[in-house]
Amino acid sequence: EVQLVESGGGLVQAGGSLRLSCAASGFTFDDYAIGWFRQAPGKEREGVSCVRNNDGVTYYADSVKGRFTISSDNAKKMVYLQMNSLMPEDTAVYYCAAETFGCYYYTTNYHGMAYWGKGTLVTVSS
Repeated sequence: EVQLVESGGGLVQAGGSLRLSCAASGFTFDDYAIGWFRQAPGKEREGVSCVRNNDGVTYYADSVKGRFTISSDNAKKMVYLQMNSLMPEDTAVYYCAAETFGCYYYTTNYHGMAYWGKGTLVTVSS
């Protein structure tokens, strides 16, 4: 059974940090790219960051560049999103998702992602 399980969300003050984790199972981790997405109330889901597990190439949304860092541990089948300098506009439910096309669907159409987690809520207070 394929599973993606997010953890690490919570309430943090503006300027603070959180580290999200995504635990993957049930598929060949090295063959997939893992993306982080977020969805704020009333807004469209948007891509935040993506990592290609086969070569470590990463992608970031402009809104998080320099503040968020994505990393993966292929041995543990884990992907992390370190979020620093958090702002109230980062408040959202954060999802991890997997695809086999090297972050292609992360950059073009998130509906093409193969697997999704259930999300973890991040709330940044001002």
